[in-house]
Amino acid sequence: MYYQFINRSIKKNLEAKGKILESAQELFIQYGIRSVTMDDVARAASMSKKTLYQYFDNKDGLVLDVAVDHFKKETEEFKGIFEESKDAIHEVLLVSQCLRKHVFRMNPSLLYDMQKYHGAAWDKYLEFKQSTIRGHIMDNIERGQREGFFRKEINAKILSILRVENVQMALNTRSFIQEGFDIPSVQLQILDHFIHGLLTDKGRSKYQEYIKQEESNESHNLTL
Repeated sequence: MYYQFINRSIKKNLEAKGKILESAQELFIQYGIRSVTMDDVARAASMSKKTLYQYFDNKDGLVLDVAVDHFKKETEEFKGIFEESKDAIHEVLLVSQCLRKHVFRMNPSLLYDMQKYHGAAWDKYLEFKQSTIRGHIMDNIERGQREGFFRKEINAKILSILRVENVQMALNTRSFIQEGFDIPSVQLQILDHFIHGLLTDKGRSKYQEYIKQEESNESHNLTL
């Protein structure tokens, strides 16, 4: 009986904390971090601020846990994409779709707020960027080289660093927005430029095949 009570209590606490993290993440994505208060998070999670503070002492700790939880889920998503993908080019396009899904919803100030006001969470972001994202890109390039889709002479490590910085640049700079471009469109252009630098003739043919298939699917969905 005692252990059942403990297990129920642990489950209840995990569910409450999960709800807080989910609610906070949605608010941060939509409004950025700085403009969101603990009151906002409590309201979104349908609990009192007193209850919220039983789980998080301050906003900085909440931001850190949201970041850690998000990066853990992203890592699992990357693993799922690798398992689903047919080849290296297909993997790149699936990751691009995933990136567009997240970036399209993200307030441009989110990363700036994290860097300026929440150093521990920013460190986790840098760790995720340098290990998980860069490692994934490097593995993908080497996979494409083995499959004959990417050029053999390319240095996978150098290009993985370049790709990460490309993505970061488009997320951080306000220049594109000031010129009237939205971030997802910028990311697509940067990806297209990057991948064409990798492709062999065989890879270029396969890439165009996937692009036509994607355009056909989008056109079909619009008619439904």
